[in-house]
Amino acid sequence: MNIGLVVIVAMVLWSGVAAAQAQRVPCYFIFGDSSADNGNNNQLWSNARANYLPYGIDSSVGPTGRFSNGKTTVDVIAELLGLAGFIRPYASAGARDIFYGVNYASAASGIRDETGQQLGSRISLRGQVQNHIRTAYQMLNSLGDVNRTLTYLGRCIYSIGVGGDDYLNNYFMPQFYPTSSSTHQSSMLIFFSNHMLNYSRFCTTMGQGKWYYLGLVR
Repeated sequence: MNIGLVVIVAMVLWSGVAAAQAQRVPCYFIFGDSSADNGNNNQLWSNARANYLPYGIDSSVGPTGRFSNGKTTVDVIAELLGLAGFIRPYASAGARDIFYGVNYASAASGIRDETGQQLGSRISLRGQVQNHIRTAYQMLNSLGDVNRTLTYLGRCIYSIGVGGDDYLNNYFMPQFYPTSSSTHQSSMLIFFSNHMLNYSRFCTTMGQGKWYYLGLVR
């Protein structure tokens, strides 16, 4: 497994501009929070949703669930990878879509399972990894061969952009969570690092390829 720490600006500047180019990888799988969510929270009972204006005000299709006026960072990365169109959210990805990639990101989610619960439903990083396992089994059912499935998954790109909500919607909200009184900030960072590495290593056992960590907190 190749693990890269990617500075977002560097990714955006990679190859100069986000212009159309040859497809570099067959698929792109995305794990994260509101910085990458593109609609997974739309059907959840949650205050962390962005399927209404002014979100998407600069997008030709209007609000989609993205917490931005248009594209998100992972949308730009997908373009830089030469992938045509946007990666579908897990909530609406079909049997053919999964071979192109899936976006599992969920706003208000964190590495800690309880993070963001005061806002309602969300899919924690643990839940996102479980959804990816389901996707891998869907691929296996379609391809009918374990080695073909592992080989395909091994050629894909994976990114994680999570951790901010573990502070904003957990650690710094003592009225809802006891985390700040029971855990020092330095211990939180160790917890985050260990859990993200464990999740990525677990996924690697299913043939996953290159992993990138976006927007890591300090």
